[in-house]
This record gives sequence, structure tokens and C-alpha cells, in this order.
Amino acid sequence: MTRLHYAALAAAALASSAHAAVPLATCDDPSFQQVLHASSATLDARAVWLDRRLLTWPGAEAGSTFRLYHSGTAAIVATPGAKVTGADGALALEASTARLPVRFKWVGAGPVLSVRAQDLARLKDLHRGQLVLVQEAADGTVRAATRIQAAGALDDLYAPAGELADLGATPKKGRTGFRLWAPTAQGVAVCTYDSASGKASSVHEMAFDAKTGAWNAQVARDLSGSYYRYAVDVAVDGMGLVRNLVTDPYSVSLNTDSKRSYVADLNAAHLKPKGWDATRAPNTVKAQTDMVIYELHVRDFSINDPSVPAEKRGKYTAFGEANSNGMRHLKALARAGLTDIHLLPVYDLGTVPEKDCAMPQPSGAPDGESQQALIRKTADTDCFNWGYDPYHYNALEGSYSSDPSDGARRILEFRQMVMDLHRAGLRVGTDVVYNHTFIAGQNEKSVLDRVVPGYYHRLNAKGAIERSTCCDNTATENMMMAKLMIDSAELWTRHYKIDSFRFDLMGHQPRAAMERLQRRVNKAAGRHVQLIGEGWNFGEVADGARFVQASQLSLNGSGIGTFSDRARDAVRGGSAGDSGEAMIRRQGYINGLVYDANALGGEHKQVDLLRAADTIRVGLAGSVRPFAFQTFEGKLRKLEDIAYGNQPAGYASQPGEVVNYVENHDNQTLFDINVLKLPMDTPAAERARVQVLGMAINAFSQGVAYYHAGIDTLRSKSLDKNSFNSGDWFNRIDWSYQDNYFGTGLPQQDDNGKDWPLLKPFLAKAAAIKPAPADIAFARDAFRDLLAIRASSTLFRLRTTADIEQRLRFFNTGPQQEATVLAAWIDGKGYPGAKFAGLSYLVNVDKVAHTVSDGALRGKRLTLHPVHMAAGAADKRAAQASFDGASGSFTVPPRTAVVFVAE
Repeated sequence: MTRLHYAALAAAALASSAHAAVPLATCDDPSFQQVLHASSATLDARAVWLDRRLLTWPGAEAGSTFRLYHSGTAAIVATPGAKVTGADGALALEASTARLPVRFKWVGAGPVLSVRAQDLARLKDLHRGQLVLVQEAADGTVRAATRIQAAGALDDLYAPAGELADLGATPKKGRTGFRLWAPTAQGVAVCTYDSASGKASSVHEMAFDAKTGAWNAQVARDLSGSYYRYAVDVAVDGMGLVRNLVTDPYSVSLNTDSKRSYVADLNAAHLKPKGWDATRAPNTVKAQTDMVIYELHVRDFSINDPSVPAEKRGKYTAFGEANSNGMRHLKALARAGLTDIHLLPVYDLGTVPEKDCAMPQPSGAPDGESQQALIRKTADTDCFNWGYDPYHYNALEGSYSSDPSDGARRILEFRQMVMDLHRAGLRVGTDVVYNHTFIAGQNEKSVLDRVVPGYYHRLNAKGAIERSTCCDNTATENMMMAKLMIDSAELWTRHYKIDSFRFDLMGHQPRAAMERLQRRVNKAAGRHVQLIGEGWNFGEVADGARFVQASQLSLNGSGIGTFSDRARDAVRGGSAGDSGEAMIRRQGYINGLVYDANALGGEHKQVDLLRAADTIRVGLAGSVRPFAFQTFEGKLRKLEDIAYGNQPAGYASQPGEVVNYVENHDNQTLFDINVLKLPMDTPAAERARVQVLGMAINAFSQGVAYYHAGIDTLRSKSLDKNSFNSGDWFNRIDWSYQDNYFGTGLPQQDDNGKDWPLLKPFLAKAAAIKPAPADIAFARDAFRDLLAIRASSTLFRLRTTADIEQRLRFFNTGPQQEATVLAAWIDGKGYPGAKFAGLSYLVNVDKVAHTVSDGALRGKRLTLHPVHMAAGAADKRAAQASFDGASGSFTVPPRTAVVFVAE
């Protein structure tokens, strides 16, 4: 039989055993999946395709006989000791001496095998069915069998797909195109619907492009405003050949609860609110270090605000209520110096019902259990979730829309919200979660895996999905997952005018992919778009195990910012992973370490306080590698030479690569962590001052300043350390400044359970701990003063590492320092935007006043910053700070942050 004749027969067998025309009735089937050819056989995927030709089987015995079996109906059964059944045929494989590509350096040792040259032309067709690699005995029986992880082959076979444009639905005048990348599918059709809930109007078979692996269809009319789904026939391990009715991974909008994708041209005039094309973000950020960010959840912002009409609470439209309590608060922050709002995820979420979601009304004692019990009962049916459960990356969340059934409404309302924030003087950024999906496999809300099974997620040595990020990890090292991420970020930039992005668990993505993304969003915006993210180094990708990560150390020199845990942990005390008594015992720099020990914190030594002060100085200097100061040991050290665990404390090339924060949505709020770490009898007014100390350290730090919404109103989550699914009750904000919601019950038992016995006594004493409205007002106004001070001079926002090295100098350092006082001088002579010849900031965290000196400042005339001297200044204690030019000495009142300037 000739090679061509054999290939033709194989293709014919695939076609005959697989896709049949999709009847219109299938489009309305209430099931999301039909089994076309059943199979219950399951196998691990221990082998890995390295490219279109090579594969390896870690742990297999070299020199064995290997055959690659294929089946168009996914009917292969490969039982050890028996011969393979259910296959359409098999390919013989040859041993290869090729080395593993760098991309697959994580793969264990094993024989490398090669498809014979004469069989290469068949592989595209064979990948559209089931492939099983078998190690055979001499008699042809199975010794071992495995499936093969296919991403390496698909990326090589379909490399041109990386340049595909117009994925998804593309309506134009007189026609609509549909394009879906599904190279392993045996057939694809698109079902179209005239409305969000009516029956299907038509079904269109799609044509396969063997060059790119994409399926295409053209409909001879403009379908804008209608809806669609795909019917995708794919082989699935353990199920056989299935037909999935699935929404589009490139959906730009959807109907209620994401049952159908929406056809829309995002450039269409009817999808733009009046003035959309002309709206521009405020020109407040000239360099990345100018950014002062307020992290805000769309629902949190207004759901508890009675000044917002009831029908707009928790919605995009709440931001249009210019005179609401919440919008007045944001505008005041913008006037003070806030530059950016960062919205927690606003893409389509997987866990919030968009219609008739539950709205529980808890009640109970400050340390009661009834509140969390009710919240847990409705956790999966209520209206709240942080949004780290991505369903469709390119579509807006419908629960924030006034009408989730209308695919256009959420687009219009989100754009209007962006305009409203621009009018308030604020740029708009958003949190994005490309590192995992909400769910995977053949679940109904799994999109990617039901289109190309096994491709979009990162797999372990057995072929199971890695879940180190909490959920099903995506594989952005794979070509089309990286493309989806980059295309998505470009869409948000181009069509929603997003100014900056905050990437969740960015360290699980390749640096190279993030740099490509940076170039794409910059081009889309016509300017630089700021990228920041979590650069944590952990999981299966840790220490560059699979690729050069977008992590703290590995992003050095990229210009992309990462959150720094250095000063954060020193300020707060302990680490984000603390639980049990350690959570209370490990006090931080601002909440009593050594100088105000709580009931469990007496074991700390002076050296712990000194080390914490130095760690905070690292953050104040922007964590840039070459900057040096005298440490508590009396040595002049560069920040990169100061240890932070097994990493350097200073890790950035430039200050814009560091994001400083002391509180965000994760873990306890700063108020709550201070409840746990301050002595129990600390007065409420002093707790407010401690909060301001944390905000001040952030404001004075070089780099990007990042704050969690409500930090300035002493926001509490009643000690909840993981409120992602804790409902509105534990996530409330009061923009009338009367309550911070401490003592509204014990938090969620599942996330805080083993800490419950420790939390209860604090909540039981809520009356003594809870701030009065005057305390909240003090923190609110002090925060605005801090923003105004930071905004007043570029010396708090130095552009480069060289600037920091030349102009920033710490004093009160070394072995003889007063460890509870942070003090610095920043030289402003000749620096653009400095406005002062120089300035000193001092932070005294102690309960008593301290005097510290700097010989270099003797003879200078320094005065309090104008913000401190203004009639409306929040912190009257700061006005009592003084500088003696004759001795170069500063006297700083207790628990006070203050700035002096030289004219």
C-alpha cells in the first residue's frame, strides 16, 4: 500500500467515525454534552510530545518496543498482559538521540522516541482522535501504556495559529465570521440564536484549516446583537468521543449566567456611551512610580451605600452617582493625590449567579457563630465573590450589570463607569487572573478544556492538572494560552481603555510572555500601560523549573512591577501564612515588636526590632539592588546583599519594578492584624494612629504605592483572613464613616477554623477595640494628608535607581540607632518636580517621643511640610514635631509620621 493511499484511508476512517452534521435540535439540548462514542478506559498521560515528531516517556525502559496507537472514536483499550483493542491502527516509533528542548527541561529522564519520516504527514489527522503510546512485549502484548501530553506537538504542528486574528465572532456589514482554534476536534459547528433565551435559529458547519488548526464559518448577514455556541466533537479520556455545546473562549459578552456568547463589534457606535471615544484618563502618571493605587471591588464599593439608589448598588452604574458617599470619597482621594483605581476582577466570573442571587441578612453577637453559618449556607448562591474564578477572560461580569440578560448592557455600563472614574480624576486599572481557570475538564463551566482537551492547562508528570495556585493552573508557556492572555489584555486596553493591569500570581507565567504582552498593550494604547503583579515564586514553576518566570527576581530589568513582601511583613509582623498563636505572637514594627509586647510577644529580642527596621528601610529605598545603607550590624550593605530568607532583600533594577503595600484584599486587613498583635488594652484612638503609621511608611516608600479600599477608614472584616467568598457581610465598607464593622461575628470557619479559639476573645471585646467615628475620621483625613504629601514632590517618587542612590540617605541607622524611629533625607537640588531643596521624613512607632540627629543637617533650616501646617491638618500631634538646626536633631512625638522640608 502506498504512503498516500494509506494516509487517505486513515483520513476517511477518521471522517466516517466521527463528525456528523449537527441537527438544529442539538443547539437547544439542555445538556451541555453528548457522548457520540462511549469509552470508559482511562490512562495517565506520562509521555510528553516535545515537538511534532519527538516524544519522551519518563521512566520507561530504553530499548523497548514502542508503538503509537490511534483511534478516531477514542475506543482504545490497552491492558497490561493483553493486546491493544479498539485502535484504528498504530505507528512504529524509532529511538532518538535528541536532547530535551529547554521548554521541557522539567520532564524526567526516559527514552526519546521519534515518529518515522514517512508518517509525519498523518500526525495532524491522528491528533484529532485518541493517541496511546504502548510499550510492547515480544508477543505484542501490552507491558505499559500511557496517553501523551500534546501541547508540544500542537504548538509545532500549528505554529501559524500564533498569528491568527479575529478569533471569536467578527460581525461586519452584511456578514459575520466565526473562528475557533480547535486542532484536535473532529468537527465543529456554530449554533446561532436570535435572542438570549429563545431557540436556535440556525446551525452552521465550520471548515477546518489544516494550517492553523482553526475552524471557520461565514454567515451572510450581520449577526450583531444575537448569540451563539459551538458544537465541538472531541476525544476525551475516559468518556470517548463527545460533542460539547460550549461558549466561545473569545466571547466579548454573554447572556445571563454565561449560557450563550454574544455577537458584538466592540467598535460599534451603539455600544459606546456618549463621549466614550473622547474620554481620556487623567494625565497624572508620568512614570510608573507616580502611581498611587486604591484596590476596589465593584460590589463592595456601593452595596452598603444608602446614598446610592437601591437598583444601582453593587453595579457598574453606582459610579455614576456623583454625589453618593462613595463617589465623594473617591473624588476626595483623587484631589489629595490618588491616581488609580484598581478594580478586582471584572471579567466574567464562574461562581456568582447573575439572576436571583441570595442576599442573606446575618445578625448576632460580636463573637457569634450565626453570621458565618448563614454566609456559608449561601456562599455558592449569594451575589458576592472576589472574582478569582475566571470563566470568560474577554467578557464583562454580568452580575454588576443592571440587566445581565442583555449582552450589550454590561458593555455600555462598564464603559460609562470608566468615564465616571475619569471625570472623578482617576485612572482605571483591573485585576486579571490568567494563571488559572475556575474549573477544567468536562465540567459545564469549563470552556478551554472542552474545546481543546488537555492543552490549555499545565500538567504534572502523570498528566493531571497542576493546582498550586488554588485552582486549575493554565499553561501560558503553551503558544495559544499565551496568545489568549495577550489578546485578552489587548482587548481590555483597546476597547475599555484600561490604564494598568494587576496580574494575579504572575510568577506562574513566563517573563517572555509578559514582555510580549507589554508590547501589545502599549501599541494598543499608543502609550505605556503599567503592568504590576504578584511575583511569588512557588509551585511547580518555582526557581525557573519550567521557564524564566515573571517573578520578583526574574523580572529584574523588565520594568514590570511586583508586590514586595519585604516591608509588608516587617510592618505587619510575621508572614501571610501565619496561623495559631504565631499569628498573635509575631508582632510587627508598627504594632509593638519589643517596645509594646502583647501577651504572647515577650519572647522577641532587640535584634528582632533592629532587623525589622532595616527590612522596612529596604522597602523605603524601593528595594533596588545597588542602594546601600549602614545596617544594624554596623556594616554598609547593598540591598541585594541583605538576606530575606533565601533571597536578596533588594531585588529590583528600578523603583518602578516594586509595588509597596501593607494591606490588600488577601489576608487580614491592617486594622484586623493590629487587633491581633497590639496589646489588647490599646485604646481605639491609638489603634487609629498605628494604622496611619502603616499608611505613612507606604506613602514614603520609593516605588509604586498600593492601598486596599477602606484602609483609610480602618476597614475590618471581623478578623476574616480570606474573605473571597464571605459575602457582603464580612466585606462591607461604610463611606459615611460611622462603622468599620469590627465585631460582626466570627469569620468563616472553613478558612479560619483552627484559629477560632484565638479569635473569639478579641471579638468578645469589640466594644473596647472598635473605633469611634472620630477615630475613623482621623485615619481618613490623615491618609489624605499623606497622599497630598507624596503628591507634593517627586522626591517621594524618584524615577530611577541612580536617583535613589544619589539622593536618598537614611540616618539613625547602625548599632546605636533608636530602633523605633525611621529617618531619611532626600536631596532635592536640581531634581525635576522636587519643589523643595530637600526633605526629611521620620516615623516614630514608639509610645513615647524620641529625638534623633543627623550631623549632615546641622545649620540647615527645615520646617514642617505645608500639609502639616495647614489649618485642616488631620494629625495635630505631627505639628508638635520639631527640628533644631544647631544640632541637626529632630524630636518626633509618639506614634507619629512627619515630614520636614528645606526651601
